[in-house]
Amino acid sequence: MRDRPIIIIVGGGAAGLMAAGTAARTGARVLVLEKKPRTALKLGITGKGRCNLTNTASLPDFIERFGKQGRFLRTALTAFFSDDLVAFFESLGVPTKTERGGRIFPEGNQASHVVRALRRWAAEGGARTRQRTEVTELLTDGGRISGVKVKTTSSTGKRATEVLDADAVIVTTGGASYPVTGSTGDGVQLAEATGHRVVLLRPSLVPLETAGPTAKRLQGLSLRNTGLDVYLDGRKKEHHFGELLFTHFGVSGPIILSASRRIVPALENGKRVVLSIDLKPALDHEKLDARLLRDFDAHGKQQVHNLLKGLLPRLLIPVCIGATGLDPNAMAHQVTAKARKRLRTWLKDFRLEVTGHRGWDEAIVTAGGVDLRDIDPATMGSRKIDGLSFAGEVLDLDGDTGGFNLQAAFSTGRLAGASVRTE
Repeated sequence: MRDRPIIIIVGGGAAGLMAAGTAARTGARVLVLEKKPRTALKLGITGKGRCNLTNTASLPDFIERFGKQGRFLRTALTAFFSDDLVAFFESLGVPTKTERGGRIFPEGNQASHVVRALRRWAAEGGARTRQRTEVTELLTDGGRISGVKVKTTSSTGKRATEVLDADAVIVTTGGASYPVTGSTGDGVQLAEATGHRVVLLRPSLVPLETAGPTAKRLQGLSLRNTGLDVYLDGRKKEHHFGELLFTHFGVSGPIILSASRRIVPALENGKRVVLSIDLKPALDHEKLDARLLRDFDAHGKQQVHNLLKGLLPRLLIPVCIGATGLDPNAMAHQVTAKARKRLRTWLKDFRLEVTGHRGWDEAIVTAGGVDLRDIDPATMGSRKIDGLSFAGEVLDLDGDTGGFNLQAAFSTGRLAGASVRTE
């Protein structure tokens, strides 16, 4: 056995660099293998370039945001939670701030500040990095990890194959979202090749495509404080509240991304998916009807299309008129009780049918990955191969938007780096 064990980290993202810096500070020799020219490329574009590091949600809420898989994270989050992460980055000269929804960002609004600080911290701890080095195989000997086989590409394009010995390996290759940053599902393939069970990868936290021209007509319109119900084969399954954005292909925004976690697998299973948008969530039907009646009585000589300006954003008015059959040029006092009911119903139940979802290039995270049944949640170590660990998005873990997934990457990376066994 070597005097100082060698730990190889496969993938230099958020989880990988956290694992590397943590493991290096135990006295081990740590080598990060990154197939792209630079580490942490995906981290540098998260949060639309601002890097939503974590969230102020409580531990139970955090766990709940990952659904059934959330319990797996309890040990990792307890050992290194959001307050620890904030203190960690502040100690590296990256102060943070809290915004709506408990989202925590670097004070400078620059993901690059986070990336540079994390790279520096890992390097100062003693971790070395080799870029343009792709791991193609995990090598084992007698049920224990022994090293990795890699394919290297020089700056001139010359390729070579090499075997690197290791006492322990931590796989932190991420999922398959934003493949241009290097996340292409490699880690899941490596895990499967060594006998681990895997859950099929699919995009998560992804914009949705809708039927017909309605969304395109509303392109660019953002709705805040909006209610959203999700119907699968005619049955209401979820309710969300928050911000929604119309695009040329359909809908996006925080509540859509969160809803997509259930909608994507539903679509793949052939279910009919319908979104019901509540444009007046603060008012129930009775209160909304009273408001409409009051407005129509007070402005009886005003044309309907002008009256609707007080109820709806400009782009929504022609959509509303088309859906409800209201005469835009009629006077408000001419609107019948039946027509007013149609308007009220549409305001509380504006429907769009979902026909698909966007691809990996637009998915924030990956659902699926290395099956959690094969991983020890107390250490992130494999139950199949001694000396092998997994952390971050390569695992079958995906949570809501809002900083939850990045915290999970940091926490599992930290735990893997601190717990890695080299003998």
